[in-house]
Amino acid sequence: MKFLSLIIQLSLFLLPIFSFGQGSFDLWVVETSGKGGSFSINPETAYALTDRPEYDNQPSFINEYQLVFSAADESGNFDIIVYNFEAKKFTNLTKTSDRNENSPRITDCGMYIAAVVSEPDKKQRLWLYPTSFEPAELLYDDIDPVGYYDWYDNKAAMFILGDSNKLVYAKGRDNLVEIDTEIARSINRRPKTSAITYLSTRETKSEQGQQAYQLKSYDIESGTRADLGYGLGGSQDFLWLDKNHLLMAQGNTIFTRKYSDENWKPIGRINSETHQNISRVAYSADLNVLVMAIERK
Repeated sequence: MKFLSLIIQLSLFLLPIFSFGQGSFDLWVVETSGKGGSFSINPETAYALTDRPEYDNQPSFINEYQLVFSAADESGNFDIIVYNFEAKKFTNLTKTSDRNENSPRITDCGMYIAAVVSEPDKKQRLWLYPTSFEPAELLYDDIDPVGYYDWYDNKAAMFILGDSNKLVYAKGRDNLVEIDTEIARSINRRPKTSAITYLSTRETKSEQGQQAYQLKSYDIESGTRADLGYGLGGSQDFLWLDKNHLLMAQGNTIFTRKYSDENWKPIGRINSETHQNISRVAYSADLNVLVMAIERK
């Protein structure tokens, strides 16, 4: 794999986010079994991939073997780190002292790793880092401040921070579609569809003293909207395992459900004396592993 060999050629450093979401987190890995409705985790296989007092978070797979995440060094600067599961090595994709790179994800075309960059002038915009290691490119110069995002048709659906966080889709240079307001941070395209899914902080229900947000869908092609039930109380991170199955965590327990079934099913718990509260998650069907950001106690 060309990209795989290029990544390995980078100088190896494990350094070691954002104005929102800082804290002390590590990445944990757990093996998985099954697919779809039979998906499960094997809790006895769980282990800490990182173990530092700084921030290691926002994991995302970029290909069969490699994971990217955002990591802070001791001075509080954030860079993008690549972990290769095959080589079992960490590599800096970025190493900048004048800006912070966060929320890395591979683009639809596979030619870039995107990141939200907190720039020296305090702007927070979406940049593209070519896999060919050419200089980074600013994607949308007039959209700021960006928080989180996902892709459809090589264009970004973006969480824009403000008094009321909003979700927009950059359909064209002068065609910014506002999908919704008052949303949580997790934005995910439903696999093999043109639907962008997210959690609404406007529509909630109380669940054992915690607020559960409603999961919503907006189809970019048709413009249709759908309600997909509620997330778990106290949680605002979710992912699609496949086109029909969702995954969330609450505390240290992981749950799944079919999108058309509002009942979440617990599939296992990560037992740890040092870490609690799983937040962001990434899944590799090729490696059969789940990578979780877990807060240090």
